[in-house]
Amino acid sequence: MSTNALFFAAMCLVWGLTFLPVKIAAEHVPPIFFAAARFVIAGPLLLAWAGRDALRVPAAARWRLLGTAMLVNTACYALVFWGTAHAPTGLAAIVNLSSIPIWSLLASRLVEGTAITGRQIAAVALGLLGLCFLFWTRAGGGLGVGGRDPLELWGLASVALGTLSYCTGAVLTRAIAPAIPTLTLAGWQSTIGAIGLVALSLMIEPVTPGHLAALVSWPTGQALAFIVAAGSLVGYTVYLRLLRDWGAFRAGLYAFVSPVIAVAAGVVVLGEPFGWAEGFGALLMFGAAAIALRR
Repeated sequence: MSTNALFFAAMCLVWGLTFLPVKIAAEHVPPIFFAAARFVIAGPLLLAWAGRDALRVPAAARWRLLGTAMLVNTACYALVFWGTAHAPTGLAAIVNLSSIPIWSLLASRLVEGTAITGRQIAAVALGLLGLCFLFWTRAGGGLGVGGRDPLELWGLASVALGTLSYCTGAVLTRAIAPAIPTLTLAGWQSTIGAIGLVALSLMIEPVTPGHLAALVSWPTGQALAFIVAAGSLVGYTVYLRLLRDWGAFRAGLYAFVSPVIAVAAGVVVLGEPFGWAEGFGALLMFGAAAIALRR
């Protein structure tokens, strides 16, 4: 097996498992507060990693950098972490990872005016059908094993909206990406996004000194360490390498592997239910991602 294949396997494993610590931490700290803690740590680490390049941000790009940080980090992770805290981790991962190629197509069309082919329209339609099916099962439609907690429906909707925010911000970032080193861009988006997450958490969540203490206690401290080191640092840098060596299509195949790992982890570790209805909705989402990612 080649080195890049091993990196790809590691990346899929890491990103598939990142939903688990979010769910575990939500039992001890508010979810948006946990997201803020992640990027308060990850942002400065990425800037330190960038070294002297950390200051290479052209003046003309600063306002767009601020806006994209609010979309890619603040809005996205506030919604995704809140949604994951209230929905099964496996379904949250399917909605998040498998819908990225779909929302990216829509965002490219709306923001950049990129033409969408008939095949891509089919991908969007199939992806939306898969989302609707998953939402129906969680709304108490009597299918499979889902739909008992109304917050699960809102949780999945929150994850979907957060993913759309991420994709929109990513498309808007393209205009400034060539002018800013990659680690610098990621570091500043994470740092600015962290400030927004801290402010949002303080405004809407009941944060207490006990929650700060929980961040360095079992199991929240270990969950935070994993999601910072594995999710923000290792997973991201491996993805950049694969994007360089393999291209967007092959690197983007994590959209099929990581959600399966997340489902398995949720079932094995947390005992989350996953029936035929959830499986069918997932297949629709995977099919849409396959069409969207196709060359």
